[in-house]
Amino acid sequence: MVNNLLNIKTPAQDQALDLKAEYDLSYHGLTNLNQAYWNLPTEALYEEILFRGEGRITKMGPVVALSGKHTARAAQDKFIVREPSTENNIWWGEYNRPIAPEKFDEIYSRLQGYLQGRDLFVQDCYVGSDPNYRMSLRTINEWAWHSLFVRNMFILPESQEEYRLHVPEFTVLTVPSFKAFEPIDGTRTSTAIVLNFAQRIAIIADSGYGGEIKKSVFTVMNYLLPLEGVMTMHCSANQGADRDDVALFFGLSGTGKTTLSADPSRGLIGDDEHGWTDDGIFNFEDGCYAKVINLSPTAEPQIYAATHRFGTVLENVVFDPTTRQIDLSDPAVTENTRASYPLHYIDNAVPEKMGGHPKNIIFLTCDAQGVMPPIARLSTNQALYHFISGYTSKTGGTEVGLGKKPEITFSTCFGAPFMVHPPSYYAGLLKQRILRHNVTCWLVNTGWTGGPYGVGKRISISYTRALLTAALNGDLLDVEYYTDPVFGFEVPKTCPNVPESVLYPAQSWPSADEYSECYRQLASQFNSNFRKHADDAPDEVKAAGPKLDG
Repeated sequence: MVNNLLNIKTPAQDQALDLKAEYDLSYHGLTNLNQAYWNLPTEALYEEILFRGEGRITKMGPVVALSGKHTARAAQDKFIVREPSTENNIWWGEYNRPIAPEKFDEIYSRLQGYLQGRDLFVQDCYVGSDPNYRMSLRTINEWAWHSLFVRNMFILPESQEEYRLHVPEFTVLTVPSFKAFEPIDGTRTSTAIVLNFAQRIAIIADSGYGGEIKKSVFTVMNYLLPLEGVMTMHCSANQGADRDDVALFFGLSGTGKTTLSADPSRGLIGDDEHGWTDDGIFNFEDGCYAKVINLSPTAEPQIYAATHRFGTVLENVVFDPTTRQIDLSDPAVTENTRASYPLHYIDNAVPEKMGGHPKNIIFLTCDAQGVMPPIARLSTNQALYHFISGYTSKTGGTEVGLGKKPEITFSTCFGAPFMVHPPSYYAGLLKQRILRHNVTCWLVNTGWTGGPYGVGKRISISYTRALLTAALNGDLLDVEYYTDPVFGFEVPKTCPNVPESVLYPAQSWPSADEYSECYRQLASQFNSNFRKHADDAPDEVKAAGPKLDG
């Protein structure tokens, strides 16, 4: 990749300032640049991407780009500036590491000097489909393909005048070639994602992974909106024919949020990040960022089609340089291959990206132990217990250091790396809304059955879809249930188009004793994990966990 340090005229240089904002880069202390490219449209960004060697065009028009050494989020390298105006609100710990204001100032000052004489790509946009809770955003990117990624993912101004008057409430600077210096900056490595809520700036250094931009913005929303009483959620959302027939799908990357919410029979509100206000649900974004390894044209036809469209960014996807045919089954670069595309590439996307209050909440867990039932109905307290626990398995490559084998994890609120307030803060907001709107809550296992990873097999997506269809249509409300003896939740005894052996996981194991032992071990891990939340969780929520007596 080149940053045009030789000052060669580029394809879009003559249009670089056509959509420039009056609130320019000098307000960010960025001066003496070679050229800033303001709000280039998709077609112009394609030209710049090719000119700079950042990507290649593949069959039917999507652009393939490589993210460099990081092909996943560097969750261990995220920092938040610890300063008086916010420090008492923040859940300090593993995912919210503190960094001193003077350290941030040192990094930012060095970055300002580093960028002199270089080209930058600016995108002015918004986060939040609900106008009452919308935040104006600016991203400043070293790479042109990151600028295209941002255009796909966020909400764009609608006129030249709107661009001219755009003033960002938060700014994200992404400079993959800039490195933190650990001995001076106090970072763990040369990679650093640093959020400063007081100055409303985030810096992403030494990482080209597009997901860092997306999730940094999500982290910002997870801090700001709950202070206004908005429940922020790492979930996808869709709706039936009725605006108030909304379903939310919570889950970590790889558990099925994007796939299961893209249901042709329901309208897609969004695939990953939402807010829940007194008026209903709204999507933060205007795009999708789908994991596409082994994507099936039959099981996931709409997402598959999006991977073959002009404007889509295919991140770390392998392709044949001769035929330009992409290979979604090849993990040569990473298991965590991604596609970024506008939401309207999904045929049944809801244009407003907003919906009413949910009737159903689904917690998606990818159980690599192969013991959890494929679906279970939860009481309110059980729902809060599982929300705070966030049990799942991290799947191939979604974070730095992950291999192919899934790893058991308890990710609070089904998105611990992006949560800024203490878990009890989000759980309190969720409880209010579940009770107020009489929401039915479900736990759905999209992981393994018949044994753990390496022994059993992944639950068929056709079975998962059949169970979800029955749940969302109300067909499971009147069937007979059995009570799980360990976790206490209710499991349906029957469901159309789903074999009994799937609904009774023990029946699919070679040995009932092995199943019971593995199930009890998992329950013990739930209990051990929840102890770290015991001081903040109400007694009735603590009591809703698994029981190992007898």
